[in-house]
Amino acid sequence: MLTYTIRRLLLSVPTLLFISLVIFLLLKLAPGDPMAQVPLTVPPDVKERMREALGVGQPWYVAFPKWLYQFFAVEPLHFVDAAFGTSLGEGQQRVISWQTRSPVMDIVIQRLPQTLWVVGVAYVVAILIALPIGIYSAYRQYSWFDNAGTFVAMVGFSVPPFFSGVLVIVVFSVWLGWFPSIYDTTHKVSDWESFVFQLKQMIMPVMVLALQITSQLSRFMRASMLDNLNQDYVRTARAKGLGEKTVVLVHVLRNSLIPVVTVIALGVPAIFGGAIITEQIFKVNGIGQLLITAIQANDLPMVQTLTFIFAVLIVLFNLVADILYGILDPRIRYD
Repeated sequence: MLTYTIRRLLLSVPTLLFISLVIFLLLKLAPGDPMAQVPLTVPPDVKERMREALGVGQPWYVAFPKWLYQFFAVEPLHFVDAAFGTSLGEGQQRVISWQTRSPVMDIVIQRLPQTLWVVGVAYVVAILIALPIGIYSAYRQYSWFDNAGTFVAMVGFSVPPFFSGVLVIVVFSVWLGWFPSIYDTTHKVSDWESFVFQLKQMIMPVMVLALQITSQLSRFMRASMLDNLNQDYVRTARAKGLGEKTVVLVHVLRNSLIPVVTVIALGVPAIFGGAIITEQIFKVNGIGQLLITAIQANDLPMVQTLTFIFAVLIVLFNLVADILYGILDPRIRYD
């Protein structure tokens, strides 16, 4: 397993280099001027230096290594080269001069806690709810619990977030007044009362996201359990006199988790990508909203960096899923 992990890590390096090159070329060749959103108050000489720093007038083989170095460098490059990892700004607060521009990774790190608070917690809650529902629904197939779970899963999977998000705001915020309708991204947790307020403002966006994720994972878990409950090794285990709890929770569950682990692992990068629609509805100032703002503002450095971060996470968690296969099923060996 160690040899396989090292080999996969080494293989990931050229894979990510190729992905980063494709991302860079696609956005570099895209129509539109990245300086179009710069205010008219910026002097022409400053605007021209910004164009050169962004690599607008340079060949791709010159601009790409500089951008890639800036992505992995801890310290920003000096003046001109620093722009390859620098954002043009967000929303109405456009840049006024070269000195006011902010590095992309600094902005991403500022937004990441908001995304993890909401989307990350929703994913964890969904896993904790979906797995028991899927296991029990498969074990009690066609029971009232299974039928109710199937109905809720179909509704949760079919209703889009832009409808369920508005619905929970109307019910729990407007009618009942239990929770705030807008997520306060400036709120800092310092004591118990601030922590309670943080939980209250998280409940509705977490509820919307967890409903959709739970619906998907519970269906995968149920289908995988049903497939394994009818296998010969289950009948053999029962014939040996093993308890029903041991058969289901040890033998069947362990094998059933293999396809579910794939779904969970590949869904983790979506946590860092944020829930774009839900973040827009509840005004969560997270990574998803940052990506939309960068696309609308033609902020190429920000779009390039976020897209490459998502690619890195997908490759990484694919490796994590493969390693978990060997842990769940000892028969799987890669060496």
